[in-house]
Amino acid sequence: MKRTLLASCLVLLMVSCYYRDSEPFIGDVKFDGTGYRPVYKNPEDISKVEVLAAQSLRKPGKIYTFDRYLFINELGKGIHIIDNADPKKPENLSFVSIIGNYDIAVKDNWLYADNHSNLLVIDIADPKAPKVTKVIPDAIPVHDYPPLLGVYFECADEKKGVIVDWEKVEMEKQPKCYR
Repeated sequence: MKRTLLASCLVLLMVSCYYRDSEPFIGDVKFDGTGYRPVYKNPEDISKVEVLAAQSLRKPGKIYTFDRYLFINELGKGIHIIDNADPKKPENLSFVSIIGNYDIAVKDNWLYADNHSNLLVIDIADPKAPKVTKVIPDAIPVHDYPPLLGVYFECADEKKGVIVDWEKVEMEKQPKCYR
C-alpha cells in the first residue's frame, strides 16, 4: 500500500508541468493563440493586510457566518464583512484586503485565511474591527503554474516577484511551458 501511494505521488510530481523547446507532440492540446500569464507582486505587498471601506462583490468564493455577520471571500483579493442582522437589507461594512486569499474558515471568534503561502489567524470577536493575531509563514504550498490542466502558460520568473494569480491572454508565440 505504501509503495503504491509513493509511486502515485512520484508520477503526479513528474507530470505536473512540462517545459517545451518544440511544438507539442501527439496527444497534446494544440496551441490556440492564448495562454496564461503570471501576475506578480513583491513580497512586501503580499504581507500587507488592511481593513478598507466596503467594496462590491466581483468574484465571491466561500461564505461563513459568525453571529449576525457574513464573511465572504473575494477570490484572490480578501474578505467582505457584512452585517446580516436584517437579511432583507444586509449592510456591507468593510473589506479586509488580503492578497492571494482564496480560502477562509471560521471557528468561534477566529477567522482563518490564506495569504498566498501564509496562514492568517484573525480575531473577529469584534467583526467591525478584525485584527490579525498570528501569521503562520509557508503553511500553504504554492505552485509556479496555473491551477488548470491542458493549458499553455508563460514560464514563471522568480526575479519578477511572487505569483499571486494567472490571467488568460492572447500570445503571439507558443509558450514553452505547458500543463
